[in-house]
Amino acid sequence: MDAAEFSIWIFLLSVFAGYLLGVISGLIPGIHTNNFALVLLAFSSFLSEQGLPLICIAAIILANSLSHTFHDIIPSIFLGAPGADMALAVLPGHNLLLEGKGAEAIRLSALGSAGSVALALITAYPLSIIFSTMYPYIQEYIAWILIIVVLVMVFTEKGEYGVPGLLQRLKYPFNAFLVFMVCGLLGVFAFNKEDLMNPFLSLGEPSILLPLLSGLFGSSQLIISLMSNPVIPFQFDSRMELDRKRIARGIVVGGTSGSLVAWLPGISSSIATVFARLFVKEDFETEAYKDLDNSVNNESVTESAKEFIVSISGVNTCNAIFGLLALAVIGKSRSGAMVAINELLGSIELNASFVILFLFAISLTAILSYYSTVFLGDNIHRLLYGFDYSVLCYAVLALLFLMCFVFTGTFGLMIFLIATPIGMLPSFMGIRKSHAMGVIILPVILYFI
Repeated sequence: MDAAEFSIWIFLLSVFAGYLLGVISGLIPGIHTNNFALVLLAFSSFLSEQGLPLICIAAIILANSLSHTFHDIIPSIFLGAPGADMALAVLPGHNLLLEGKGAEAIRLSALGSAGSVALALITAYPLSIIFSTMYPYIQEYIAWILIIVVLVMVFTEKGEYGVPGLLQRLKYPFNAFLVFMVCGLLGVFAFNKEDLMNPFLSLGEPSILLPLLSGLFGSSQLIISLMSNPVIPFQFDSRMELDRKRIARGIVVGGTSGSLVAWLPGISSSIATVFARLFVKEDFETEAYKDLDNSVNNESVTESAKEFIVSISGVNTCNAIFGLLALAVIGKSRSGAMVAINELLGSIELNASFVILFLFAISLTAILSYYSTVFLGDNIHRLLYGFDYSVLCYAVLALLFLMCFVFTGTFGLMIFLIATPIGMLPSFMGIRKSHAMGVIILPVILYFI
């Protein structure tokens, strides 16, 4: 075996190791892919001394970040425990689970992620040329771009359909703005006081997003579910029943949104999901808690939820890929994983050969992740079927409480307890829960103004 062949096999094994780490980080609520990236970066000197090339360590980090975006939908749907980038998936995924379509939702998510990989590989070169030229101009107007997004979100809020009267129609945009501002001010306070976190167990840099998003999108939805005494029904055949046009639209919208924000400073894929949200039919959030006896209306709600699952999965996966291209083209790191890769390869020029090698690693990871996500989605519900869902809800609430306390300390726990009732407001006000993303958007706007 010559040296070149040996290097190729080591590279492939590194990609596979990163893929497995992504499965683990995706399935465990509260464990973010950035944690693995920082740990690997810390151990990079040791691994390098053992003969593992830096390019292989970087491949592990890249494969981990991509694999994570496939698998983190599973705890979001089956446990209602969101990661930072899948927070908006909790409500539609939760609704599909209670309709017996949780396994189908997982398949749709895997398809959305895989489709976004294909889209990214096709559009990587032209978008790299476009953004390398436009980037200096775009970064000057990020705050205004986000303000426009917020205005569109607020003024397109319709609330419950068929409500007569001008004042009744105006109250929903007002409620949307109120929720956005309350969540935004909570985010501003939490980020400004982030140094008060005193984690009892540290896995890399502690993130205030854990208690914020776990409260706004996780525990709040679980408590609302407990109010209706739900049970996990039998999960029907996981065959995907969504029109091909809606699948294609979800992939294109999600992939495009994820690729766009990957180039922008301070804009995470969680904000990209809000961009995607503007282009997906929006009735599942305002109608989900209304009379489900209306079968025609409920079918529309279900179709919208499915398309959004496809879209949001495409956002996260495409964002991970274009984060690499942003690093190669404009030399900017847009995620913890890319920061780690930049630290590792800072002395190595990311030329076309390296990018092609990494794109190959992305393709291989995507194939492995698609099949493992589908397999887990088809089988995990067998463990939950017949289980008392209220007990599961209480158990996950306890888990979220414990994670916030252990990983972010007493300050993080306080933020979690404050965020939980605030996260319940959109459901009681009859508006979309995506307005709660103000917790991230408002601090970013204020940062760039």
